[in-house]
Amino acid sequence: MAGYSTEKDQLLRRLRRVEGQIRGLQRMVDTDTYCIDTLTQVSAATKALQSVALNLLDAHLTHCVHDAIAGGGAEADAKVAEASQAIARLMRA
Repeated sequence: MAGYSTEKDQLLRRLRRVEGQIRGLQRMVDTDTYCIDTLTQVSAATKALQSVALNLLDAHLTHCVHDAIAGGGAEADAKVAEASQAIARLMRA
């Protein structure tokens, strides 16, 4: 079971909101909206996606990684390494 399963509805609502922002950006480009206004909306959509990513990461750490550490062994090491790699990817984005 995914670590975010208890917050699935909330995550889906947030992703639908981001989807709406992206559609709005498409309309802005289609109608030749002023560059700075479009960039402002790109920034807002990016922040919204980053917020979703942080919620997913938190759920992964508190559920999946926590459970693996409680079990110990190689799986715990693998889950910690996996989480570290995910954090590194988020930092580069």
